[in-house]
Amino acid sequence: MPADRLLGILLRSLQTYTEHQDTPRLLSTAASLLTTLTNPLNVTLLTVQLLTAPALWDRPDGLRTCLSFLSVFHSASLTILNREREAHDPKNPQPVPSAASPTVISKDEWTRAIVKAADERSQRWKHLLVLGGLLLGFESPDVEPLTGPLRRTLGSAFVQATNLALVEARAGDELGGSCVTLVLNHVFGSLTDAERAELEYDLLLPVLIKSAYFSTEGLQSAYFLGAIDLDVVEVPGGKFNWPAASPSFVQVERMLQRPLMSSLGPLSRLVSHTLECVKDSWLVQAMIDDLTSFHRSLLVQWRQTKLSEIDPSEESVFLHEDTVRTTLPTLWKVLKSGLFATVIILRGAMGRVVSDGTLAADGVAPVLAMQTLHILRNLYFLSSRLGATSFSQYTFVYLSALDIMSQYPIQADAFLKEIRPAQLGQIPKHPLDRCLNLYFLNTAEHFTLILPPQASEQLLVAAATPYLATGGNNNLLPIFEAAHSVMLAVFSAPQSAGVAAKHLPFYVDALFYSFPQNLSPRQFRLAFKTLLQVTAPPSPLSGSQPDLPATLLELIHHRAMIAPTTPLAIKGIPNTPPESDNSSQLSEQTVLILTLLDGLPFLPLDLLEEWLPLSAELINVIPDGEMRESCKRRFWEILISGEMDPDRSQVCVSWWATRGGREMVLFGSAQEAYMSGALPVESSNNNNDIESKL
Repeated sequence: MPADRLLGILLRSLQTYTEHQDTPRLLSTAASLLTTLTNPLNVTLLTVQLLTAPALWDRPDGLRTCLSFLSVFHSASLTILNREREAHDPKNPQPVPSAASPTVISKDEWTRAIVKAADERSQRWKHLLVLGGLLLGFESPDVEPLTGPLRRTLGSAFVQATNLALVEARAGDELGGSCVTLVLNHVFGSLTDAERAELEYDLLLPVLIKSAYFSTEGLQSAYFLGAIDLDVVEVPGGKFNWPAASPSFVQVERMLQRPLMSSLGPLSRLVSHTLECVKDSWLVQAMIDDLTSFHRSLLVQWRQTKLSEIDPSEESVFLHEDTVRTTLPTLWKVLKSGLFATVIILRGAMGRVVSDGTLAADGVAPVLAMQTLHILRNLYFLSSRLGATSFSQYTFVYLSALDIMSQYPIQADAFLKEIRPAQLGQIPKHPLDRCLNLYFLNTAEHFTLILPPQASEQLLVAAATPYLATGGNNNLLPIFEAAHSVMLAVFSAPQSAGVAAKHLPFYVDALFYSFPQNLSPRQFRLAFKTLLQVTAPPSPLSGSQPDLPATLLELIHHRAMIAPTTPLAIKGIPNTPPESDNSSQLSEQTVLILTLLDGLPFLPLDLLEEWLPLSAELINVIPDGEMRESCKRRFWEILISGEMDPDRSQVCVSWWATRGGREMVLFGSAQEAYMSGALPVESSNNNNDIESKL
């Protein structure tokens, strides 16, 4: 069919919308015509009609229609480039022009005809689909990039259309704002630095955030989670199932297929760049307010689902196999995309806070840091499950917010009171509450040096106490380890000496109760080493409780004398790093002796002189030769590795060289030192007997 006749048919089809029309077929025909029309006026006419066609825009299928429209001009520009490249290829003979075969339109003329159609008769955001498609086609990696005045004109037109579309989007056109986000997300890499600098970032930032988090094309204000609970049903066997045929799961699958959701990664980097370029610093604060609101809603919506009532370690027990294998992983995929996008955006926000004098002010910085920590808390049910807390960008955001908050003790105290467990002193039954308690403990550990003693006792110690002896429960193991870290951090704070003196006996009892069943040798040794360091001079606690180091050593000594001597069983304790001292081959008695040796570098001089021979005697109590040699090596390492300060080192050298220390450690008994040439006592007595007989 001739191109002009086909053009007439297509233009008539574009004028009305019908329920049964084939929109992809219309766009495919348009893409073909754009590259075969020989009259630039017809190219402009067709483009104008496409931008205003009721058949396309009366009832668009969201961003899918926009993406298809963008693809029309992308593929058409590629076809024009390939045709021109073939025309200039000397290996391809060109036909002689004639009346029957009109001259093909040139690339520059075709591009100008397309750009000419982007006028006031259509909305500005639709112009981005045309201009963006041309830029993407002309900047494709496998073709020669467009250069010269035409490229500058095309880039300038795209930036101008973007800025005008952002002004239009302020009126509340959701599809227009989402379209700007979609196109700019694809085209941004093709813009030059000069063109990027011309973008109105102050108008762009709110549009990007709204499109990604609050629009129907994005994360829908997290309300999609609320619909899940209606479809979770109990099935025979006492398990719960979220069927793959349920409306809520179909909605989740559709979310994954939407253009914005499938490109949240590049979009988050675009938002991060926008944060660096906005001129109005308060827009950063407004964005963090929006993210805080979204993630608060996300946590509330998740709590309302039955799925949140099941601990991750028990999902195979309480959830149907289809849910574990199909529906739930799909949900985590959606939430994971949102999680990483949020972290990348917060990374840009924290960088702006650090470098911007307005945002770094005392009245603003702690508020932004506190909101950032609230966002991470609301995401913790997801980040802790997916292991995202080890993600470098997450670590930067988390530690940056903590570092800012640590400069403001009053705000830090208020923040911890906001996120403290609802019922201090108790272990909640709901898995989500336990997850939030874990976040509280992990976060509070960083503020022990700036919190007043009363806050440390009423918040931190009270929250950690219920978990100190729960290591045998794998569901509570991460909180068990966090609770021990918090207690040691509180004891190490100089201003909390009174709190340490009050709660240290209880904590020591918990340590002995937990080892070796729940605490690994490494954890037990580290905990006691910290306690000895806290209780020994020059710590404030040593002034009021000078006998605590000796008491702790006596407890370890007594426990070591009666402890089992058989090798410890290798426990399947998750989240525990491999032991560096081959402790899986050590007995409980050996670990206790190594713990005592670890504390020697922190003892006062008089106490050190007392415990050096006691430690040597204790080493030789070990019946197993290999375990005994491990303790000897550790003893020698302490003496020579620099762990001792000069005064303590002098005491150790004196004991080792002239007081029988070497013999006690190596041979198990002390031998008195004599001057060269002297006789042993037994020989001297024999000589006296001989002399008396004579």
